[in-house]
Amino acid sequence: MNRNVRGLRWGTPVAAASAAVVATMVLNPTPGASGAPQSTAKAKAPTAKNVIFINGDGMGAAAREAARLHLAGLQGRLTMDRLPVSGQLTTTPDDPKAVVTDSAAAATAWATGEKTYNGAISVDTHGNPLPTLGAQAKAAGKATGLVTTAQVTDASPAAFFANTADRGKQDEIARQYLDVSKPDVILGGGEDWWLPAGTAGAFPDKPAEDTSEGSRGTKGNLIAKARRSGYRYVTNAKDLDKATGGKVLGLFGNEEMFQQRPEGQGDVYAPAVDLATMTSKALKTLDKNKKGFFLMVEEEGVDEFAHSNNGTRVLQSMQQLEKAVAVARAYQATHPDTLLVVTGDHETGGLAVEENDTGDESGTGVSAEDGPFTIHGSDRTFTIDWTTSGHSSVDVPVTAAGPLASRFTGKHANTYVHDVLSQVLAPRR
Repeated sequence: MNRNVRGLRWGTPVAAASAAVVATMVLNPTPGASGAPQSTAKAKAPTAKNVIFINGDGMGAAAREAARLHLAGLQGRLTMDRLPVSGQLTTTPDDPKAVVTDSAAAATAWATGEKTYNGAISVDTHGNPLPTLGAQAKAAGKATGLVTTAQVTDASPAAFFANTADRGKQDEIARQYLDVSKPDVILGGGEDWWLPAGTAGAFPDKPAEDTSEGSRGTKGNLIAKARRSGYRYVTNAKDLDKATGGKVLGLFGNEEMFQQRPEGQGDVYAPAVDLATMTSKALKTLDKNKKGFFLMVEEEGVDEFAHSNNGTRVLQSMQQLEKAVAVARAYQATHPDTLLVVTGDHETGGLAVEENDTGDESGTGVSAEDGPFTIHGSDRTFTIDWTTSGHSSVDVPVTAAGPLASRFTGKHANTYVHDVLSQVLAPRR
């Protein structure tokens, strides 16, 4: 249990209480258990002030099931699945050329409440910018932040804090963070997009592990600009730990915080700062705002490694996501005015959990079966099968806790996330 709450640093008494809450949830996994009669909970329900929104990029129901078996066992449950409210989200984009969404269109649906085409970052189908929840939360006086193991300017976090017709313009997205939406906390990868081509930063151009990486920005030295704007810039776990108060920009890799390569050929999931630690630091920083905060947290590895049909790395990524969810859940449990939501933008890989049956191989090459994988606390194992190296259009689960969480019961379009979150984040008129 200590490993799940190890990253908590928003105050020793709170951290201890939070650890106790998480331990209680593990020992008493009764669905919907709250420790109080339903009528009492309703009578005392607090108004939502904070939102923690967690995206397992590419995480469908089968990825959650594979992680449940591998991490919690046959009868166990993940922290993300212990949240008292659950539902489903559909993910179809508004794209004349596609019926399956990408991360940009899916995150735009969350951040703006409008469907759009694949590749669009919070613009409508005509390319017009749309109001985003991140910018609206800032306008309402709330602190804002984003945490991801992808580039901080990648599609999912970008949709909450920027507008562009092309998700690939990550240097423009970084510029908008500094000039327009101004998140207080920005933690993840992607230093390459913050520096001009030929100007290496903390991470060298053309590193041995991936010689295609290197500084490529076209908007000047945005790291220097961030410093002038009051951000403390950090590039490793030690300096992140020392950063106190104010605004923080932490970039911990050239691009994503892992190496997505073919299985056994340099694929590495070993972020310089793990997702739970970044989440804990963001919460400690944002928590100081009396008007509340909005924090977007993302684990990118689930999607990236599923694109390569790499079951081992997907399960590693799910484990790190689960630890980050435990940090967020512990915070929410001691801050009842916080809405916590966990979902995925889409499913990747057409992942299926199967029995170990060598006669049931249904794919070759990249879609070959993976496994066997261990089941926690058991001598049994399971196989992961794949149907695609792309995305699929299956529904994604959503689980939630805190004020307004009950709104997520049932099946909804992904734009519904905006309908609920905007009740907390949009400025009051």
